[in-house]
Amino acid sequence: MMRVWFFLAFSICHQSALAQSGFGVGGGGGIGANVGVGGGGGGVWIGGGGGDAGGGGVSGAPAGSSNLKSAYTALQAWKAAITDDPYAILKTWVGTNVCAYKGVYCADPQDEMSQGPVVAGVDLNKANLQGVLVKELSLLTDLSLLHLNTNRFTGSVPYSFRDMYSLQELDFSNNRFSGSFPSVILLIPNLIYLDIRHNNFSGPVPEDLFNKRLDAIFINNNQFDGEIPSNLGNSPASVINLANNKFTGNIPTSFGFMGSRLKEILFLNNHLTGCIPEGVGLLSDMEVLDVSSNSLTGHLPDTISCLEEIEVLNLAQQS
Repeated sequence: MMRVWFFLAFSICHQSALAQSGFGVGGGGGIGANVGVGGGGGGVWIGGGGGDAGGGGVSGAPAGSSNLKSAYTALQAWKAAITDDPYAILKTWVGTNVCAYKGVYCADPQDEMSQGPVVAGVDLNKANLQGVLVKELSLLTDLSLLHLNTNRFTGSVPYSFRDMYSLQELDFSNNRFSGSFPSVILLIPNLIYLDIRHNNFSGPVPEDLFNKRLDAIFINNNQFDGEIPSNLGNSPASVINLANNKFTGNIPTSFGFMGSRLKEILFLNNHLTGCIPEGVGLLSDMEVLDVSSNSLTGHLPDTISCLEEIEVLNLAQQS
């Protein structure tokens, strides 16, 4: 049964719909239960802190492991670049047993040629750390998950991140990163979850963002501007959030050809003009579509009635 909620006078609160799908508007989350090293990926945690950057690890990780030696170099270089640690998390980052560091997770290696555990995840969500990222983090070549939601990191993403070939989840949301879109992220070969919302990135978004095989794209609440790339429809993502930026121009017509893979897309609070593409009705499995608070004009496509799975449809506040 079609369930469509029209809000023509005010914007909807769509957080609950996104929370049900595992993706919130306000940062955090991630898809660790599905693709991360701590869930279905088959990794086994043997140490490190909890998801809130707390807890303790186990001792006994082989300090002689070449992978752990590289991880030690990377983490100590990063520690030196962090200027404020209000919860004293980094006080545990002492010694060569990196598997005992809070927020650092070790697992058995996926590569059968490797010996001993590897650093497979770093989760420092809500640690309120202040500092910058360092190029040495690329030494964490076994890292599958990097969650830094709700900190005070500034600056840019080092170009060396292109070498983090195991990385699948990247969450830099709710920080103070700035500059142009961090295109080096798109060179990370196995990345499937990208969350850089609630930062100060600005300028245009590259076309390559929608050519990369990402399952989730969160770039909302930045200062991105210019037109949304015309190849939006190439993206295989199931969730795309472009809200609260400064995008102009039309919603690309390719949007209507994303097919059943697209579940949720948010364009709200930009400067978009023109009509909703006629092909919107082809998005047969879409559950959330929010184009509110833009300057769209014209008639609603007749095909919009074909959105059989829609739960949230917000067209409100078109100036």
